[in-house]
Amino acid sequence: MTDKDSYFVALKLFLKRDGKFLILKDNFGDWDLPGGRIKPQEFETPLADILRRKIREELGEGIAVSLGNMPAVLMRHERVEQTDGNPTVRIFALGYEGIVESGEPKLSQRHTEMLWVDPKTFEPETYFTGGWLQGVRDYMALRS
Repeated sequence: MTDKDSYFVALKLFLKRDGKFLILKDNFGDWDLPGGRIKPQEFETPLADILRRKIREELGEGIAVSLGNMPAVLMRHERVEQTDGNPTVRIFALGYEGIVESGEPKLSQRHTEMLWVDPKTFEPETYFTGGWLQGVRDYMALRS
């Protein structure tokens, strides 16, 4: 059956504070949302626990976040990997909402920059491409 495709599955977070949400620039120069792929050994792990792991890895231990119960948007993104011969991979992502309850996010070694953006004035096409761009547009359309 060659008509089936393989996708990585990721969890992304629209992390909000003071009416803005957080975007991150990764080490490869691409803008992204906090979160990432589900690991093979996490198949039976609750999705909220996986997203909390990604938050700790990417934003530090000192931030407390409340998470929405359901995804706000669904995203499909294609990207060229920066390892193993640079294959093109496809990612299906669930985009959750979260609110900073306390603490301050800190950049991990995976990211070079963070930016809090106001959805009222943010122009996502300046930062995002592909499925991430469409997902951010979809999220902003839900919240306008």
